[in-house]
Amino acid sequence: MHFIATALPGVVVIEPRVYEESRGYFFESYQQQKFAAAGITGTFVQDHRSRLGKGTLRGLHYQLHRPQSRLCTVLHGEVFAVATDIRKGSPSFGLSAGVLLSETNKLQLFIPRGFAHGLLVLSEEAELMYKCDDFFYPQDERGVLWNDPSLTIAWCIAEPILSRRDRCNPPLSRIDPLDLPTYP
Repeated sequence: MHFIATALPGVVVIEPRVYEESRGYFFESYQQQKFAAAGITGTFVQDHRSRLGKGTLRGLHYQLHRPQSRLCTVLHGEVFAVATDIRKGSPSFGLSAGVLLSETNKLQLFIPRGFAHGLLVLSEEAELMYKCDDFFYPQDERGVLWNDPSLTIAWCIAEPILSRRDRCNPPLSRIDPLDLPTYP
């Protein structure tokens, strides 16, 4: 495994070592000791799977009181995945990092606690899996407006397919500081 730092502290792209042959391929997608050596030490307690169609944009989502680190993997298709630092007091507050994740490149994205997460489906369909280090609590979920101009995320789409909630998320500047995670 190769761990690639992004411009945001703690947000890491993981490139597995893939063994390909005529029958298919094999790779290790998670190994606790290797992740710990790269500074990713949380214990994953829950997996989520999602299947979405082309042009679907989810996010930017986070949990406030029970934040989750996420390890994002695309099982089928291609997505543009984004992590945005929304921790008040952080030197990288409001900055984002994005990466193309696909079944072809087999890259993964680790998003630590305190960051909002979003994704855009680029292929006809995509299936994703998230490993999370805390449980999902719907009452604790919050969101940031996907196209907040202050975040300068290059989504490369003008009219994505959005949930009602994601259309109504506020821009970062309008979120009460009490509804944002705090930088350590």
